[in-house]
Amino acid sequence: MGDEATDRGDDSVAGADGIDQAGLEAWFSEHAQGVSPPLGFERIAGGLSNLTYRVSDQAGNSWALRRPPLGKRLGSAHDMAREHRVVSALEPTAVPVAPVVGLCEDESVTGAPFYAMEFVEGPVLRGLAEADAFPDEADRRAIGERVADTLAQIHAVDPDAVGLGDLGRREDYVARQLRRWQGQWEKSKTRELEAVDRVHERLAARIPDQGPATLVHGDYRLDNMILTPSGEVAAVVDWELCTLGDPLADVGTLMAYWPERGEKGIALGQPANLAPGFPTREELAARYAASSGRDISDLDFYLALGYWKLAIILEGVYARYAAGAYGEVPPEIEQFARMVERLAEVAERTVEGGD
Repeated sequence: MGDEATDRGDDSVAGADGIDQAGLEAWFSEHAQGVSPPLGFERIAGGLSNLTYRVSDQAGNSWALRRPPLGKRLGSAHDMAREHRVVSALEPTAVPVAPVVGLCEDESVTGAPFYAMEFVEGPVLRGLAEADAFPDEADRRAIGERVADTLAQIHAVDPDAVGLGDLGRREDYVARQLRRWQGQWEKSKTRELEAVDRVHERLAARIPDQGPATLVHGDYRLDNMILTPSGEVAAVVDWELCTLGDPLADVGTLMAYWPERGEKGIALGQPANLAPGFPTREELAARYAASSGRDISDLDFYLALGYWKLAIILEGVYARYAAGAYGEVPPEIEQFARMVERLAEVAERTVEGGD
């Protein structure tokens, strides 16, 4: 699912990292309908923060299980109860999410809190290879437009009406984000990078006025959604960073993950939106503005914020990988360290360009 797309998976064995076979079989038997043990557990690749597993039974049923990464966790960044609450609240809205099965906060079941959802089948467009699922350029453009429209739908949800009015403070969202992520940087950094500190200072000095607060996904991007075979949005996933705040921060995050064709050095791999047919970053932003009715004239600020946050997120991933939190350390992990440096540099150039 989403950041849980099946690129690679461990064999479905009881000894999968983070999985207690007996404990989870007992929990699923109590909370999910029609379970036919024994269960199989497949770690699904793609997620670089919380871990996701595909859970399968002998009758062909499947669920998705979300739990924090192995090893040390940084506070609310991996709060399963919060993520479960958000997804549950959004089920009756126009925002597409996976139906929730239940939440377990008893760490004796499998070593950490977790929640389970129905498994949503469908393509996840992580890279150029996955974009080939939609070879028609008109279909790709339509998918890109749905990315913008779905974000506008998220921002149109009334938090009070769905029971999320107390999810977070509504005011001063960007200032709080700057404090929070600078704190995450201090906790997880593996070396000094002056550019990260300089960008923090520049952003803090020129925060735009915030309009009315909305739900903010916090990590909104193309590969955090599952599509239907026809290219509709089946589910938006990875709500672990969702809170209340400035919706334009989500737009900046989306733009940071949506590199322009020909843009060198800051794309994470080869994102699907680089395939012919997908809207440009400018077209995507314009579509969001039209769908939401919001002024996006300060988008450079939010794009710089998006790059800066992404650099800090990747530093945390790099630090956890290096500490063995994801199991075996792959040799290509050093690429994360270099990407952190490049993102900090482009964030600095972007915030300077917005002055």
